[in-house]
Amino acid sequence: MAATHMADVSWKMLELRARSKRSGSIYEPLKCINLPKPEGETLWDKLNHYYRIVKSTLLLHQSPTTGLFPTKTFGNDQKAKVHDSLYCAACAWALALAYRRIDDDKGRTHELEHSAIKCMRGILYCYMRQADKVQKFKQDPKPSACLHSVFNAHTGDEVFSHEEYGHLQINAVSLFLLYLVEMISSGLQIIYNTDEVSFIQNLVFCVERAYRVPDFGVWERGSKYNNGCPELHSSSVGLAKAALEAINGFNLFGNQGCSWSVIFVDFDAHNRNRQTLCSLLPRESRSHNTDAALLPCLSYPGFALDDEVLFGQTLDKIIRKLKGKYGFKRFLRDGYRTALEDRTRRYYKPAEIKLFDGIECEFPLFFIFMIIDGIFRGNPTQVKEYQDLLDPLLQHTPEGCPVVPKYYYVPADFVELEKKSPGSQRRFPSNNGRDGKLFLWGQAMYIIAKLLVDKLVSPKDLDPIGRYVAPPDQRNVSMRFSNQGPLENDLVVHVALIAESQRLQVFLNTYGIQTQTPQQVEPIQIWAQKELVKIYRILGKTVVCYSIIFDLSDFYMSQDVMMLIDDIKNALQFIKQYWKMHGRPLFVVLIREDNIRGSRFSPILDMLAAFRKGIVGGVKVHVDRVQTLISGAVVEQLDFLNITETEEAPVFKSLEELDLPKHSKVKRQSSTPNASELEQQPDVNINDWKNKSTYEILQKLNVLLVSILKESTDELGAESSGLYTNIMFLLAYTSFVFLMCLEKLNGPLPIIRSVVRFAASLLGKLVDSLAPSITNVLVQGKQVTLGAFGQEEAVISNPLSPAVIKDMIYEKCRLQDEREAVVQQELVIHIGWIISNSPELFSGMLKIRIGWIIHAMKYELQIRAGDMPAKDLYQMSPSEVKQLLLDILQPQQPGRSWLNRRQLDGSLNRTPAGFYDRVWQILERTPNGLIVAGRFLPQQPTLSDMTMYEMNFSLLVEDMLQNIDQPKYRQIIVELLMVISVILERNPELEFQDKVDLDKVVQEAFRDFQKDHSSAKGAENQSDMTAFYNTHPLGKKGTCSYLSKAVISLLLEGEVKSNNDDPCTIS
Repeated sequence: MAATHMADVSWKMLELRARSKRSGSIYEPLKCINLPKPEGETLWDKLNHYYRIVKSTLLLHQSPTTGLFPTKTFGNDQKAKVHDSLYCAACAWALALAYRRIDDDKGRTHELEHSAIKCMRGILYCYMRQADKVQKFKQDPKPSACLHSVFNAHTGDEVFSHEEYGHLQINAVSLFLLYLVEMISSGLQIIYNTDEVSFIQNLVFCVERAYRVPDFGVWERGSKYNNGCPELHSSSVGLAKAALEAINGFNLFGNQGCSWSVIFVDFDAHNRNRQTLCSLLPRESRSHNTDAALLPCLSYPGFALDDEVLFGQTLDKIIRKLKGKYGFKRFLRDGYRTALEDRTRRYYKPAEIKLFDGIECEFPLFFIFMIIDGIFRGNPTQVKEYQDLLDPLLQHTPEGCPVVPKYYYVPADFVELEKKSPGSQRRFPSNNGRDGKLFLWGQAMYIIAKLLVDKLVSPKDLDPIGRYVAPPDQRNVSMRFSNQGPLENDLVVHVALIAESQRLQVFLNTYGIQTQTPQQVEPIQIWAQKELVKIYRILGKTVVCYSIIFDLSDFYMSQDVMMLIDDIKNALQFIKQYWKMHGRPLFVVLIREDNIRGSRFSPILDMLAAFRKGIVGGVKVHVDRVQTLISGAVVEQLDFLNITETEEAPVFKSLEELDLPKHSKVKRQSSTPNASELEQQPDVNINDWKNKSTYEILQKLNVLLVSILKESTDELGAESSGLYTNIMFLLAYTSFVFLMCLEKLNGPLPIIRSVVRFAASLLGKLVDSLAPSITNVLVQGKQVTLGAFGQEEAVISNPLSPAVIKDMIYEKCRLQDEREAVVQQELVIHIGWIISNSPELFSGMLKIRIGWIIHAMKYELQIRAGDMPAKDLYQMSPSEVKQLLLDILQPQQPGRSWLNRRQLDGSLNRTPAGFYDRVWQILERTPNGLIVAGRFLPQQPTLSDMTMYEMNFSLLVEDMLQNIDQPKYRQIIVELLMVISVILERNPELEFQDKVDLDKVVQEAFRDFQKDHSSAKGAENQSDMTAFYNTHPLGKKGTCSYLSKAVISLLLEGEVKSNNDDPCTIS
């Protein structure tokens, strides 16, 4: 204890001495700065004015030991937030940039630059002391493994545990990386050695996952409800995207660096962050419909979005919802520092946020962000508007320094009056400058804004890497990972055709297809890698990678050649749309011998012929040798993999040429094969087997199944005593089915596909890229449910690991049919691709219920079959399944019956535009709530906890509809809710007096429908609603007319609210 006390005394004495020396410049002591600025002042006078403000309001509080800035400038509080310190460092750096214009600056440029450097290195020091957390976070990104966001300002020690504080803030780490690049680009030296370079590279690896990591956000509270739950925030994802774009390919040693100090960013991770940001906006998160935290993300310093339309929508929503006379609210129903907030509790109680509605504190800080945004975008009107709003809000220190209050609040005595008449009451500042309380983030941003307004620095000075590009110039700027969206271009993709073996090369040459083998491209190596279109130099080797679509897999989807061709075309389309780097993309097409066997040969040959012609799927391609194409390709230096003499180099396996006898030939087709060839030619021709004996047929089946199960058997070995039983069961089962179907089928045997799916499910197979595909769906703002139709479903709302997904699938999907488990995996892969490329096909679908989609596909097959037996979904090839999925996702075609439309839309869980907002409006007029299929949606605390347009409310509505087990009935309920909304909208004097049972309303409507139709069609069936489902919604006898009648009847059972504007009211 004594030692600790002495240590505290020692650093306090050190700080006291440092502060006494820093009260003014060593060249010119600070005395008084409240003198009026003379007209016609020189550049030195202008800079001197801001220098004195910065010295007395910012640098005076910088820790002399760590360089961090404290959160509070009074009392003994020693906490420093990374986020706030970064903006303070940026302010010192901005003023230093301004001083560079003066030759004799009296050492101020050096002082200010190194104040910024000291802070940046102080944050780096705090981070590197937690390097073990970075490694853990890379493996499992959870709150307990993240870097801390608050440290002791003087020692850099941890202040709170992760249980005590929401440290997981992707935005803070991203902002650190972004300012690190900006400052180094301006000439500052911040990173000193290889250890620090390696640590920054690891930080980048952590930030890359922002698209799938819910965090606590800028306000450190996560969910708007302040209940300790993290969320996926647009502001965090956007700053992560901006940081990745800025730091990719950047040399941390600046102009003095070498190749191993360059930072690498994964292209796929950047793209997923971009997709996630665009899908989340204009929302901030599920609970935050909008948030002022988006301003630093979309404007200075992030500039994370290039879509001007989406930017305009998001900014407009922020202004409409949050702007006040004293600043912007952080978000709606924000209780922070309001008079009604209980500061003794860390979390709020359920429905407590309703108390803060209309009295949220307003922050002048965001007026400053709007001033800076106006300067960057060349909008002087915006700049003047927010300057005029800001100036009356500023306070002043006794010395005359301007002070930005942290927030303006409504005092407790005026809360009720403010709630009754929003904006009517005066608000008071949280700090006035004379109490020693300074909001350093606000002070820093104010100085930056004033430097820009007075043209002492330019936007290009503060943004040397060009984060912001004006819309007219965007298409003329080429960046490694720019903040620009898809480009309209005439890109030619360079393609290298690689044959697996020499004999395959000779065989393809006979058809005019020129290829290379792996040996012929040496010393260049070919590796399997998810990266598509770049060349790498790693550990002295030149490496070109082929796409994951060419990887060998034991999952049966890889055997569908049409899927492979489709994947190749999609990959080329993606490259064409998003390629923005210097140089040409290089796409390696790996051709394997299995690709050309049997019936696969013709489609593969057609595709290769298209490559030779130069157009594949509408994309221009140029085919040549790897050695020729490499000169114009993008080469990525992966020199961060430094291996010392004492370390063992990692082993990377390159593609090896298939070693086959020189005299052997590749056969396109063969006659009746022998048993040894069956593994290479699995296609079955029924005509060859119609007259075979049962014994020969069973022998054929045995070889086929062994070829399917061989790899799994080798893996499991003697450890699985039940495997032999499973194989024997499969043999017996498939033999029976084969013999039953043998006389009915022609051509390749569709039943084999069903058997393969059955076998894959029994063996617990998992398709590659399942977890990324689910993530692709989630980043579009959807949820995924796994489980058989009519059975319990598992809901996925956050990215999960492949192992967890596998357990979920095999637990929920095999209850009715063993094959369902693998077909659902197929659907997830297909949906993940479709939603990334055509998100409009999933419009109105908040939950992607895989089991229900399969049900819709089966129903579609029944429609197509008519009176004939429907095609079995499980016997279709993966490519046919994908096409069927695309067909049912298309808008409903005219000519279909309303029964079929409702069945398909209900199976897909489609809702009309504005559906969830209308349910909110219904709930406002339904004090006792809604109920359907036994699921109750109460008015309270729903309306108190949530706000209109909130994603969480939409999910709550979906939960209410979850128990409906018939798709066509679900769609009738959706129509009913739309009808109720329209009636209430047109009759504001009406509201429901009791709980609204939607099932009873539909039953009442159906009874009226039966009465009108029973006389014409004879005896009525009391339970068969088929005719009702098949009725047009509009018209005199449409379903909506019957639903409307039932709703109005229920409404009129209650009392009518008085309305002074009612023209029928006499007095």
